[in-house]
Amino acid sequence: MRKILLAFALLMLAALSSCGYNKLQVADEQVAATWSEVLNQYQRRADLVPNLVNTVRGAAGFEQATLEAVTQARAQAGAIAATPALVNDPQAFARFETAQAQLGGALSRLMVVVERYPDLKSTANFRDLQAQLEGTENRIAVARMRYIAAVQAYNVLVRSFPSNLTAKVVGMPVKANFALADERNIARPPVIDLGSAPSAPSAPAAVASAT
Repeated sequence: MRKILLAFALLMLAALSSCGYNKLQVADEQVAATWSEVLNQYQRRADLVPNLVNTVRGAAGFEQATLEAVTQARAQAGAIAATPALVNDPQAFARFETAQAQLGGALSRLMVVVERYPDLKSTANFRDLQAQLEGTENRIAVARMRYIAAVQAYNVLVRSFPSNLTAKVVGMPVKANFALADERNIARPPVIDLGSAPSAPSAPAAVASAT
């Protein structure tokens, strides 16, 4: 009886191996690992925002609307629970991606406004935060590209025969992914030129010509 059970177990193992079960598990673990790194880098960026906002807020006359937009975008991004199940929910994943893109856009606009404040740009604290933000944006781009590659490999297995049959049986659906077209824009960190001269505000210039 034991020999029969052992033979049956060996046959089951061989069947699972030939139907792609093990490959699906490896691919799924790779997706989970790369997703964790994406979240880690996004959290790193979120942690930089309060210090950055407080540093910029200290500049006299700085546009409060710009700071409020960054703070609000950070809150919206943080309100989405980035659970492992998120990658299996395309709609929730899209909301997460949109919120993170909005935060990235708000930070980019903040840096553009900072160009008008040479005294702020010259402070050591701001330069340190700027360098950290630039490095984090680069890490985010790398983490996203690795996640894209991992999800593509996993989804190919889920959709290919005969592993697609195994995926259906064990409940392993295709996973949501970042848009490749958007990746080209995400991969470019905010452009910050500390050497450029501050641009003259348009409103005062108009008043001066009127007088």
